[in-house]
Amino acid sequence: MPQFTFETVPRIVCEQGGSLRLGEIACELGISRVFVVTDRGLVKAGVIDDALAAIEASGLKLSLFSDVVADPPEASVLAAVAAARDVAADGVIGIGGGSSLDTAKLVALLACTAQPLAEIYGIGLARGGRLPLIQVPTTAGTGSEVTPISILTTPTNEKKGVVSPLLYPDVALLDGRLTLGLPAPITAMTGVDAMVHAIEAYTSRLKKNPLSDALAIKALQLLHANIGAAVSAGSDPTVRENMLLGSLFAGMAFANAPVAAVHALAYPLGGQFHLPHGLTNSLVLGPVLEFNRSAATELYAELGRAILPGLHAASDAAAATTFIDTLRALVAAMPYAQRLRDVGIDETALPGLARDAMNVQRLLVNNPREVAYADALAIYRAAW
Repeated sequence: MPQFTFETVPRIVCEQGGSLRLGEIACELGISRVFVVTDRGLVKAGVIDDALAAIEASGLKLSLFSDVVADPPEASVLAAVAAARDVAADGVIGIGGGSSLDTAKLVALLACTAQPLAEIYGIGLARGGRLPLIQVPTTAGTGSEVTPISILTTPTNEKKGVVSPLLYPDVALLDGRLTLGLPAPITAMTGVDAMVHAIEAYTSRLKKNPLSDALAIKALQLLHANIGAAVSAGSDPTVRENMLLGSLFAGMAFANAPVAAVHALAYPLGGQFHLPHGLTNSLVLGPVLEFNRSAATELYAELGRAILPGLHAASDAAAATTFIDTLRALVAAMPYAQRLRDVGIDETALPGLARDAMNVQRLLVNNPREVAYADALAIYRAAW
């Protein structure tokens, strides 16, 4: 048995309508003044009205911060921290996509510690305690509700991460009803993002382990089987719940067996061009899979057999090829841009993107095949 360490959240609640129990769960954690972190879109659409009403009905004092924006900049996070301190919040609930959940993690941490944000970028640098934290995803993609990672955008448009066990929430709550109105493009982008988490966790070079493998396989099976229905219709609560579970399993996997080159090359696209994270992953996924094929043939074959039972009799080389082709076809069917040129990126920007990607060594070291600058540039060219 290989030696490994596996960490995750202490409590997961998966329940249709479970967000109506947020007040009850907050009370169990000893929260009396709850600070809810979300975005204006969810508030305007009324998606979380019932959840907020349930919190107040439990007798809790509720303060709402709804100014989260995509790829949260430092200033937005620090504004949320200041607001939480102003109301003396003693607990935090993040409701929304990855940006809201990532912001909520840092609010829970920084609202009760004097450690400057600039000093905790990296792995294991955060110190002190944090406020009780509940995370409720409204997209099935980031898995942020079960990861110890928060990704921010610096003033220089660089994406940086805070990675610490302190960022694991006390409770992750999945309520499929909250994702029923998610538009098809967002469903597609976030769903592919979750699939990338599963794939990269399974092929991660340094911390791959039996538990993360099992979770990655189950995640990929759920996501592959349900993403088509979620994108084309999306009104089936069971399909939506399966997508949330797949995202959660993938999040648990990559929290312990970290992601690699797809994410490393996606980060500069998001930081410089402010593209949605799921889209940036999708744009480079096919070329990265092709690049990794020689080093990950057996692993890609195993993933292929997990989602396509007909591959059990195929050779590893054939199964790996079919897996890559299947992922490429799935992405091609998604209702969003397919190439870097389609999202307004000029070919002259590619060398700079490759240079920036090489700075994301925290992730590149996990890739099954070593990535040099020339490789990164070639991948971007293939995606362009």
